[in-house]
Amino acid sequence: MKTLNNWKLIILLCLTLGLAPFLPEPHILGKLKWILGGATGMQFMDWFDVILHGFPFVLLLRLIIIKLFSKHGA
Repeated sequence: MKTLNNWKLIILLCLTLGLAPFLPEPHILGKLKWILGGATGMQFMDWFDVILHGFPFVLLLRLIIIKLFSKHGA
């Protein structure tokens, strides 16, 4: 549980796995644009990419929510 609450590790994951590959644009941004455009033609591998590259940001959001709503700022 300590690892899931480690700010440095989560931010590192967001900056590496979450944004990789960096050029021509971060992979997750391209996938999100595709989804917002209707997700036409997306296959299983594309959805898996969204989950893989988006998971670090889900962990970061979870950590922010815990920090905001905990009494002691865990």
